Amino acid sequence: MTAALVLRWVIGLALVAYVLSGGADFGAGVWDLLARGRRAPRERAAIAHAIAPIWEANHIWLILVVVLAFTGFPVAFAVVATALHIPIVLVLVGIVLRGAAFTFRAYGLQSSDLRGRWGRVFAWSSLMTPVGLGLIVAGMSSGEIRLSVGHGGQSGLVSSDFFSSWTTSFAASVGVFTLVCMMMLAAVYLAADLVDDPELREAFRGRAIACELIAAVCAATVAWRASIESPALFAELVGGPMALAVHVGAFVAAVATLWALSSRKFAIARVTVGAQVAAVVIGWGLAMDDALVRGAVNMRDAGTVDAVVEPVLWTLAGSGLVVGPALWWLMRVFKHHQPVPSSEA
Repeated sequence: MTAALVLRWVIGLALVAYVLSGGADFGAGVWDLLARGRRAPRERAAIAHAIAPIWEANHIWLILVVVLAFTGFPVAFAVVATALHIPIVLVLVGIVLRGAAFTFRAYGLQSSDLRGRWGRVFAWSSLMTPVGLGLIVAGMSSGEIRLSVGHGGQSGLVSSDFFSSWTTSFAASVGVFTLVCMMMLAAVYLAADLVDDPELREAFRGRAIACELIAAVCAATVAWRASIESPALFAELVGGPMALAVHVGAFVAAVATLWALSSRKFAIARVTVGAQVAAVVIGWGLAMDDALVRGAVNMRDAGTVDAVVEPVLWTLAGSGLVVGPALWWLMRVFKHHQPVPSSEA
């Protein structure tokens, strides 16, 4: 296995970690947006209680993905940053607004009305960001990004327009599917956390089950639109070397999650839903095959330099000995069971 391939797998695992942690935080923000009725203050309090201690730490995985992609695959990074700069900006704006709004709502000294406005900014940013991430993934997978031919027959600058790769119905279906998966993660995690509030636990259990069913419809829609708009990707999704194993794994995890939720075995549901979403992310990575940007950049022309990548991998291995235990201790200190506040200002 080459150093570049190892780095690609590391990036993929970091992306899985980000979806399972930061993605669940985005999903929780959407549930904050949808909170209505007499339970709304308690729901928002429970969401804030779940997110507040560690939400900034979750972005370490996204930072790792960006830095490793820039370092290991600079040509692919440049192509993505150029061709998809509009949805990338939307995601970055969403992340910044979401973090600022959450802080101002939770810790600000403003009036309750103004803090409520910050809460709406937080909630809408939480909805916008997952959709933007899905649009980026779809754009990279679409085959619509094109490069001009440079000197010596090498790939040149991005020659396709800045909209066609991520404004299709396929891209929209991926964006919605991403959003539903993150809402599903959040609903399961919140149901598992709410041991002191049976009513809210049941509410989020029902929402998690609904999200499972909606996610199945969304997955079928993504496959349908891919078969029409990105046939090369669809061929790998259904006929790739590991496609059957990934699909079976995701299906078994989904069924196990529904069983665990129906049986109110929330600790098991937390594990199985994570496995299900991880299988979706890994399946996409495998379906990309040798491509980093389908139709534009493959592994061999991504600008990888082994003399750079190999030291990066050794540095990652060494730093993991420090960062891994630190993250575990952060979770241990701040995510052990604590009573949820009764309401949020």
